Amino acid sequence: MNYRADCIHFRGDVPCAPHKRAGLHCDGCPEYRRAAGRILLVKLGAAGDVIRTTPLLYPLQCDFPDHTLTWVTDFPALVPRRAGDVRSLDTATLLWLRHVRFDLAINLDKDRQACALLREVTAARKVGFTLGDDGLCRPVTDGVTAAMAEAVRAKFLTGLFDDINRACTSSYLQEIFAICGYSFAGEPYVIDRPEPAPAFDLPQGTSLVGLNTGCGGRWTSRLWPEDRWAALARGLRGAGLGVVLLGGPDEHAKNQRLAAATGATYPGHFDLATFIGLVDRCDLVVSAVTMAMHIALGLGKRLVLINNIFNPREFELYGRGVIVQPPQSCSCFFQPRCTAPSFCLETLEPAAVQSAALDLLGRP
Repeated sequence: MNYRADCIHFRGDVPCAPHKRAGLHCDGCPEYRRAAGRILLVKLGAAGDVIRTTPLLYPLQCDFPDHTLTWVTDFPALVPRRAGDVRSLDTATLLWLRHVRFDLAINLDKDRQACALLREVTAARKVGFTLGDDGLCRPVTDGVTAAMAEAVRAKFLTGLFDDINRACTSSYLQEIFAICGYSFAGEPYVIDRPEPAPAFDLPQGTSLVGLNTGCGGRWTSRLWPEDRWAALARGLRGAGLGVVLLGGPDEHAKNQRLAAATGATYPGHFDLATFIGLVDRCDLVVSAVTMAMHIALGLGKRLVLINNIFNPREFELYGRGVIVQPPQSCSCFFQPRCTAPSFCLETLEPAAVQSAALDLLGRP
């Protein structure tokens, strides 16, 4: 029996997708497509950044429709199925990468391990960030266009100097598209909905607002106080809306307290796929800058984004969201812990967040 190792569907170690789906064999297979080569995309983390890198799949797969795309990441569960070959950064992946030649290799992380990976792989063209001889990150400026070199230098500098980061007027998506030689044109996030959709006991007959009450234990500088979340939940319920509390294990005890104090619904915390399904049931999500924020955007939800420590211009909300910031300016730019005499987020009133949510829902 013949096999076609040059087919884009060919895996080598396991059956291909057309065979598993329809029992097809290589001889006369109507789904045969000759593979033109390979592309490598390195975007390890953070989780939210992995999600907001998915719009790059559109131009890459448009320009390279017959190339196999390999995405190396620390969060493979967040990479959509359409990406193709998704791999965790581990010993097995490193061993494989050392023996593969890529036509294009892109690294959008400035972490040392990601930069080292781009330097080590064999590729006809490399884009993004690599490792210098001193073991530190360097922008790739050779073998790219002048515009791409300018874009990667600009992104490199925003990671070195806070004042340059604050002054940046480009969104993250505009930055990474320019680094890869594209112009961002509103390409959406790509996120896989769980199948079948999980079931939850949620309020019926009204719009559902999800309150994502956490931001991770490391970034307490962007954590809105619990009493503010409680006041917001009461206000939204008083306006006739259903309120669903969102979070992970770190927010479990807090969300239990909030549910008991406000009457909001707290279904619990779940695995990633089920959490995506829960967010998908919401009409609007209120969140700090977190993975949940990017999941909501990927699912097409309306979003109220609470921001204090980041440049607000970096976020692409696709016309479905609004950013609310505290009246007191934040002096802890990009700091995981607040170092100011008073915490700026304590000056953000629940009424301001509620007003933004009601406006997005078209309610008075």
